[in-house]
Amino acid sequence: MKLGVSLPTTGSTASADTIGTVAETAERIGLDTVWTFERLLSPTAGGLMDGQTVPLPDAYDSVLAPLEVLAFAAARTSRITLGTSIMVALLHNPADLARRFATLDRLSGGRVVAGLGQGWMAQEFEAAGVPLSSRGPRFSEFIEAVRAVWGSDPVSYDGRFYRIEESNVGPKPLRDDIPILAGAASPGGIQRAARLGLGLNPVWFGWEALEGTVEVYRAAAEEAGRDPATLPVVVRVNQFPATEPTADGASPTGSPAQIVEAIPRLERIGVTELLWNFDEGPVEEQFPRLAELVGASV
Repeated sequence: MKLGVSLPTTGSTASADTIGTVAETAERIGLDTVWTFERLLSPTAGGLMDGQTVPLPDAYDSVLAPLEVLAFAAARTSRITLGTSIMVALLHNPADLARRFATLDRLSGGRVVAGLGQGWMAQEFEAAGVPLSSRGPRFSEFIEAVRAVWGSDPVSYDGRFYRIEESNVGPKPLRDDIPILAGAASPGGIQRAARLGLGLNPVWFGWEALEGTVEVYRAAAEEAGRDPATLPVVVRVNQFPATEPTADGASPTGSPAQIVEAIPRLERIGVTELLWNFDEGPVEEQFPRLAELVGASV
């Protein structure tokens, strides 16, 4: 089971010193991955999703750009993988975003994982000048266009929503392909990710929800002729490991000992990696709990 942590990219803790310290410490104690995420706007009235207003955390008021942060982290480390969980793909141009990921992959020595989602906040789509409709089909084409750009030159793509005239487009990733995770939650999005051969990046909402999500994903992968065992499932836990054992028992939100106890069950489900967000407060006070998970000292 791989283990990772989100870099502190929001609010008062988002500084060069803190991000560099977290990246270096994560690598030194033996974690596998550091992660960033993307938020374009934090509307004061709340985010609009399917006509409903969703309250937004204060942390969304200031979010550092994800690929720039990962480039900074790459320069401070040498081994640890660098991932996005997630970037809102449809707010970008696929040719440009593919080049940016490829640039980071080359500069980091082939350490990048691209976590992408189709997005949900109506105001972000409006600000980006992108239609909110047909997000599923658009996302499928976006992935196809990105993979085309990462392929051999000359590159071309001709879809309903995106078109790339035959061109030479570089740089290419250092590896043959950059792994892509889909930040999908709906049944349709989960099935689409499987059909496209993408990994899955679900959020932890408890055992029942996770088992149902991965079951849908693995069944769709098999139906598409793909081997589910080859597709990563990276579970995002939007809190930090607890200091003391919790009443929930063995789970990704428990104490380090309870998390270790939960790992065999997670692996049976098909989970390949866990990643945590830091809680509010100094990150140096929280790192010992991650170190305990991997049997290291800070």
